[in-house]
Amino acid sequence: MNLLNRLTDRSPGDPRILQTGASSLTASDRLACGLGWFSLALGAVELMAPGHITRTLGLQGKETLVRAYGAREVAAGVPTLSMDSHVGLAGRIAGDIIDIATLLPALGRHNPQRGNALLALVAVGTVTALDCIAFTGVSRVHSRNRGRTLDYSDRSGLPRGVAASRGLARHARVPSEGARAA
Repeated sequence: MNLLNRLTDRSPGDPRILQTGASSLTASDRLACGLGWFSLALGAVELMAPGHITRTLGLQGKETLVRAYGAREVAAGVPTLSMDSHVGLAGRIAGDIIDIATLLPALGRHNPQRGNALLALVAVGTVTALDCIAFTGVSRVHSRNRGRTLDYSDRSGLPRGVAASRGLARHARVPSEGARAA
């Protein structure tokens, strides 16, 4: 067995590999990724076309609010695509609640676009459910077991222990001085 194999073999105390393959992303990870891209796209539309959105929903005069919601969507989309996707998903869920609160008054009889507002409310409700599913799944799979203290006192930081690691540098093949200069 060569030196590289000896250094890269896993010790019995090393963490287990739960999944390997082309992609070890769970369904929750993939859903979170899709929601992150959706958030960026929706945020871009809200930032670029707030007037069209407010006219379609019967919320004229709230263009600045829709732009702010667009910025919020982008701000939630970026962490949703990162390693800390649960942070972005939590922001998306909070934003969904705010969106629902904004759409509810548009359902009144005074609004000629209340049908569009109802469709938007159903869409936001559906996306909220997806956000909650993704948040629950991602949090469960990537939990860091908060509150549980881990004991690493039996570990040396060396895969085969201190005694097996002594002298490994002496046995490694080092190029001669002439080969290094070339």
